[in-house]
Amino acid sequence: MKKNLYVVLMAGGVGVRFWPYSRNEKPKQFLDVLGIGKTLLQTTYERFLPLCAPERIYVVTHEEHAHLVRDQLPDLSDEQIIAEPMRKNTAACIAYASYRIRQHNQDAVIIASPADHLIMKENEFQHVLTRAVDQASDQEKLITLGITPSRPETGYGYIQFLPDKKFIKKVKTFTEKPQLALAKKFLESGDFVWNSGIFVWGVKAIIQALEAHLPEMAEAFEECSKAFGTADERKAVAEAYAQCKSISIDYGVMEKATNVYVCQAAFTWSDLGSWASIHDISAKDKENNMISGRVLVYDSRNSIIRTSSEDKLLVVQGLNGYLVGEFGNVIIVCEKDREDLFRQFVNDVKAIKGGGEFL
Repeated sequence: MKKNLYVVLMAGGVGVRFWPYSRNEKPKQFLDVLGIGKTLLQTTYERFLPLCAPERIYVVTHEEHAHLVRDQLPDLSDEQIIAEPMRKNTAACIAYASYRIRQHNQDAVIIASPADHLIMKENEFQHVLTRAVDQASDQEKLITLGITPSRPETGYGYIQFLPDKKFIKKVKTFTEKPQLALAKKFLESGDFVWNSGIFVWGVKAIIQALEAHLPEMAEAFEECSKAFGTADERKAVAEAYAQCKSISIDYGVMEKATNVYVCQAAFTWSDLGSWASIHDISAKDKENNMISGRVLVYDSRNSIIRTSSEDKLLVVQGLNGYLVGEFGNVIIVCEKDREDLFRQFVNDVKAIKGGGEFL
């Protein structure tokens, strides 16, 4: 294990595209999405234990979910659970954690990772990260992990790199979710990888980048860091967050900085960001249906059909490519690949009287 290595697990999202399974009260990262008896947060935490001492693994989450982190990761101290007073996207999340870690170790190297992704071939994952940590130890590079694409996926961001035989390659461009024709060109070119959202950098490097590209945010956290570890921390952090704009670390820093590199990896990865991605990685019947619970299915294919009720039977006939599910007080029937609609569903539910109970 690297003595200066710290891990930051970002667990603050609400999983809108995974509604109505993912709810405000218990978002996706706190659910056993894979049906293995462990939540995504728990499997992510365990994935990093071979790399990093457990006392140097931090989890950043919204303060209303801090109790879920304590319940699911009881070995963490209160110091290791970083509770955000409001959601301001990943830049503020990473800034808060980085300034906290700097207080303990000014030579720290940080791996920042989402807490809700699927990764297989974990030995390969750990090997790649170990090499990336070595590269980031000079406190001069911002490194992101890129996944070798296996298909022209339109649901992921892409990173283009400059051709180089070195392990880490200079980043040329970032592209958000492209149209299919462009995704196909990316795949054919050979110099694009999927953006995994997993980062490796020295604490000095990321704070310098924040100071350069998000100076107001850096100033706010520099000021509030004086209160870290005191009774005034919560108030000071709330004031800092109130001054921060909501922006991702990709937009706020990575797409602007000149010292950004990518290391290419070939382990199996999914951001589990939609019902379609869950369908892709799950066990399915001969008609390519993912089925869970007490259900009867006829003349249906390529669908997700699930219920958790022991006292109800779900019967489905004649569907292709649908999500049919019963999740507590919500029953949903829709095309599973239309992930663009889920944000609309959630917004519309918010607008109806008493809609909060369904979110």
